[in-house]
Amino acid sequence: MASSKFQAFYNHPAGPKTIHFWAPTFKWALNIANVVDISTKPAETVSYPQQAALACSGLIWAKYSTVITPKNWNLFSVSIVTLATASYQISRKFQYELIHKSSAGEEC
Repeated sequence: MASSKFQAFYNHPAGPKTIHFWAPTFKWALNIANVVDISTKPAETVSYPQQAALACSGLIWAKYSTVITPKNWNLFSVSIVTLATASYQISRKFQYELIHKSSAGEEC
């Protein structure tokens, strides 16, 4: 039974014999990098343009992965996580700027 499931996965049109498997698999590295940045880098170092590009990419590819045939759930999941981590990074930067603008206003 496991052998037949593995064969089905291996021979799937979005399986490991195709780029449709490997591209989203390696895209997980972007999310790993973003999670590491969240836990190790201060919010002031976040780049709005970079994170906006990642968020837009996640949104676009998540939609695309559900309308193509065959549906590529690996691409969908990595894209949703990309959108989520990029959105969180943007919110971190926004909160940082909001706090520092209000504290700068209090000092004057």
